[in-house]
Amino acid sequence: MLIADEKTVKTPVLADNPYQPHLARIVRIFKMVPDNHLFTLRFEDQWTAERFKHRPGQFMMLSVPGAGEAPISISSSPTRPGVLELCVRRVGRVTDALYRMQTNDVVGLRGPYGNGFPIETLIGNDLLIVAGGLGMAPLRSLVWWALDHRDKFKKITLMYGAKNPAEMLYRDELVSLADRSDMQCLLIVDRDPTGQWKHHVGLLPTLFDHADINPATTYAAVCGPPVVYKYILQRLLALNFSKDRILMSLERRMKCGVGKCSHCSVGYKYTCIHGPIFTYWDAINLPELV
Repeated sequence: MLIADEKTVKTPVLADNPYQPHLARIVRIFKMVPDNHLFTLRFEDQWTAERFKHRPGQFMMLSVPGAGEAPISISSSPTRPGVLELCVRRVGRVTDALYRMQTNDVVGLRGPYGNGFPIETLIGNDLLIVAGGLGMAPLRSLVWWALDHRDKFKKITLMYGAKNPAEMLYRDELVSLADRSDMQCLLIVDRDPTGQWKHHVGLLPTLFDHADINPATTYAAVCGPPVVYKYILQRLLALNFSKDRILMSLERRMKCGVGKCSHCSVGYKYTCIHGPIFTYWDAINLPELV
């Protein structure tokens, strides 16, 4: 069973039965912000744990016994194998059940699904990563993949915005990236009630005023709520970004992961198979995507 992009690595989890989840044990639960926890999981089967592969931008189907199954983006980088990190927002029955679980409990995982970012195409270029709110969850995998392959890229710029410092995902991790000399990490919050935030305050698009971006040599990866796409796309197009150099992570009602249930269909495409990574060209041809 192969997923959409023929370059995507076929993994042990997809080997025989794409509907059969593999057991994975919760080894860590990090409570980043209210209702957004980072779960670190390891496959029970040693062979699967050692050979599992994914690419930035793909997602897993996570199942909790008695509660059901939900698609969750992979937040960890393929460069750091052995465990998977999933940033899970508490939004429904499955995630409610997951939040009641504890370290050492067992869940089901199947995947990875989706096309992921075209990393072979990105190599050798500048990379601009723009995330708003929960959009940092799927883009974190790309951030660390690029940093762990720093010699394969030219300039790396990360822009991330949240409502306030308390709601910023991976806050300490990202603040540490702002001190790195081999990338530009720009962080912004809409407001700072504490008065202790040392980075930018304002709206996410204003970070473009603090970055030197060459559209001809840059690929942009974007993820966030609809308002983020609206204004970030405006800024990218105003900079004359080519539409095939704008990559968006778009999740849409995914349910089965293999294109059988049609829940995530948009026109002639399925988000779980042809996405969740789409170019701006795709969005133009299928405006329902955004």
